[in-house]
Formats: sequence, structure tokens, C-alpha cells
Amino acid sequence: MNKILHCAAALALAAPGIATAQVGEPYIHDPSTIMKCDGKYYTFGTGGGGLISEDGYHWHGGGVRPGRGAAPDVVKIGDRYLVAYSATGGGLGGSHSGKVLTMWNKTLDPNSPDFEYTEPIEVAHSEDNEDCDAIDPGLLLDPTDGRLWLCYGTYFGFIRLIELDPATGARKEGNEPIDIAIDCEATDLIYRDGWYYLLGTHGTCCDGPNSTYNIVVGRSRNVTGPYEDNMGRDMLEGGGKMVAAAGHRRTGAGHFGRYIEDEGVEKMSCHFESDFDMGGRSVLAVLPLLWKNDWPVAGEPFVEDTYEIESERRGYALELAVDFVRMEMERHPFWIPVTEPLEPLADQTLDDVKGTWPEGNIDVRIGDYMFRPHQKWTITAVPDAGGYLGSPYYKITIEGTERALAATADKELTTVEHYSGADEQLWRIEQLTDGTYRIMPKTIPGCDEELVLVSVGDSTPSLGKFDMNSDNSKWNFRKR
Repeated sequence: MNKILHCAAALALAAPGIATAQVGEPYIHDPSTIMKCDGKYYTFGTGGGGLISEDGYHWHGGGVRPGRGAAPDVVKIGDRYLVAYSATGGGLGGSHSGKVLTMWNKTLDPNSPDFEYTEPIEVAHSEDNEDCDAIDPGLLLDPTDGRLWLCYGTYFGFIRLIELDPATGARKEGNEPIDIAIDCEATDLIYRDGWYYLLGTHGTCCDGPNSTYNIVVGRSRNVTGPYEDNMGRDMLEGGGKMVAAAGHRRTGAGHFGRYIEDEGVEKMSCHFESDFDMGGRSVLAVLPLLWKNDWPVAGEPFVEDTYEIESERRGYALELAVDFVRMEMERHPFWIPVTEPLEPLADQTLDDVKGTWPEGNIDVRIGDYMFRPHQKWTITAVPDAGGYLGSPYYKITIEGTERALAATADKELTTVEHYSGADEQLWRIEQLTDGTYRIMPKTIPGCDEELVLVSVGDSTPSLGKFDMNSDNSKWNFRKR
């Protein structure tokens, strides 16, 4: 671990209210959509090369993409990967001429014996006096009919759409480009539930902390448009609804990519032009992707803190299964006027109750939230324990103690008296597309199944299969 990473990890462990972000060396500009290949994650950027991650959280260089150029994108078609990139354009060197090229590879792993890119072929180009720059390609393999589309362009003119042959990666014979947007660049196309979404990057780039990049979206029932925003403004007239902007000391969100982890679990990738905590460099970001009224919006990175963990099923809180300790106070008949000054009632403290708790493991249950010590859980990142796409694993402990939530070999839950760092005491916390969360142990002793924290009854937590269509699988983190 380098010195910068070590300090960042130590800070994350020591202070509440810290938002987790990609660690290692996540330095990239104009990242492609993240692809998973043979258990590793890959993304490619402007200038050639790219990033690799074994767990989706710790990133390092090592990705290989020939051709240099700008703003690549990647899509998997069958058992091959199609890479599109632009050779120039975007006003680089004072010229608007450029071209978009595609090439194939059987794998993205540069150490594989099957790793070999095909010769690139040109699929689009622009001239100096043209009203579109051939740069910033985005790929969509339409899940409804298998057709392959590529969008490209910048602020210097129109965003255009062409159709490619999914068997060859070449442009379809006789296909003419269609204008679909203006006033944006670094576009990408995605499909969901009968809608095509055009994600574009608006604002200024390449100026570090002064970059105003942000990601906007329009949608259409047809891949060829028209793409309109939530107010009915056509993206050919500058429309666009906000998806992601500056936040958490990072500015200049651009180059959207979508990654579907599971039903109801989606992530979006982008770069931030400047991460203030990473020396102002351009970095890869992975955020939850939420859907609100059928519009995509970036979720917030999870923030370490102390929370009520609330079941979506009933609204009850996860708590230790311990005896309820009453709070004593002098009671006043409500029909008698109060004449003396009122004194605030102090919260019940850990010292007030911990002597009543048994030693060793204590089970958990779900009950009415009363802001009592046995209901307050401190969530802390454990970056040295690895991670998953976009986040580290977390430990979940009762506030002020080392008593940690753990999975058991019989697929149930307990709390151990002292956190030890064992895998069954580490938790994956992912925001779902509806804004709630799923909570999953890193491992379950003696079990290969992927199970999540569930509410099998109003008062009974357990581990079970994740079901996006059931509130049993969904949780909220509340600051009370």
C-alpha cells in the first residue's frame, strides 16, 4: 500500500462521515464502460491503456488498448469484446477532423494466450469543416433485437448515431448517420424497460478543479430518437436531465457507463475531472445507479457513520436480542400544570445498559426503534479486506463497542463479542435501484451460496436469497 493510500485508509477507519471511493491508483480520463472478464474488472481511457481491478474496488494500471486516441468504449458480444475509440477530433490541435475505429479481442486480460486485438477498422469520420467531430464513441447492443449502435460527437457540432454490424464491428452497408443531440459530448446509450436513454456529458472539461462537466440524460421509445428530457425538451435543442454532478470533493463528472450487477443492483461509472483528496487528479468513480420514475440518477457513495438499520418490510430496527432497560423519570399527571423549569431528558447510554448484556455471542432481532444503545450500529470501512465493485467491505458493530454482526454456519445471524476481521464479520452494502439497500456477508462459514440479510418476519432477521421484488430483502440506514 503506498503512502497516500495508507493515509486515506487510516482516515476512513478513524473518522465518521467519510464517503468511500475507489482506491489504489484509479487515475484515468474518459473511462470506457466497465467490463468484467475472467473474474477481473477492466476500463480503458484516453491515451491508451487502462485500469484493472481484481475486486472492483482497488484499481491499478495494466489494461492494454492499442491505438492510443481518445475516449474508448467496450461492449461484449458473444464471447468477444468490441472496442471503439477515436483517433483524434474534438478540436485537438485546432482540427475537427477525426475518425472512430473499432477492433476485437477474445479477452481483455493482457496475460492470456488468447489476448490479441484485430486490426482496427474505421466506422465514422469527420472533416475540418463538418458540423460533427468523430470522437467519444458509445456502444449499445440492443437487447431487444441484437442490433448494434454507436453514438459519437462533441460540443463542436451534433451528436450522431450510426449502426454497426455486430458480427464484424464494421458500419452497416449504406447506413447514414442520424443527428440526435447537441450541446454535449462523451455520449452513451442504454436500454431499459422500453426506453432508450442517451447519456451525455455537459459542461467544460480538462481544467482540473475548474471543470464543469456533468452528466445529463434524455430518453426515447426509439433508438433513433427524438431524445427528450423530463420537461419534454429535445436534446437536439439542448435538453437534458441531470444524472451526476460534483460532490464529495470531486468535480467534473463525465463519461457515463452502466454496469448491471444483479436484478435491482446497478452501478454507474464515470470519471471526476478532479478529486480534491487525490491531488486534484482525474479519477475513476463507481456510484450506485438509481431509477426514479424511470429516470436514471447517480446514488450517493455510502458514508461511514452510526445508523439505525431499518427493515423496509415493517420499518422496525435491527437490534441486539437483550432485555429492554427502562428509562426512569419523574412522571407528572398531564392534567396538572407544570410550573417548574423543564430539564431535557438525557439519552440512555451504553454504560447504563451494557452490564445487563450477556457475555459471548448475542443474537439479533428486529423491533421498534427507540434510539437505545442496542439499536445503534457503527458502519466502518475495512479497505484492507478487499472489496466489490465500487466499495470496500464494512464491519457493523454496536456503537462504542467491538461487538460485531456476523453470519453463522447455519445461515443465521449473531453478534460476536469482539470483532476479529473474519470474513463472516465483513459486509457488502449496496444501494438498490429504488434507493434502499441490500446487506450481504462476505462469506458464510461452510456455505457457497450468496445470501443477504432478510426479514423473514416482522421481528425475525435471517440470511436468505435476495429478491428485488420483496421488501424482506431491503434495508435503510437512518440517522436518528
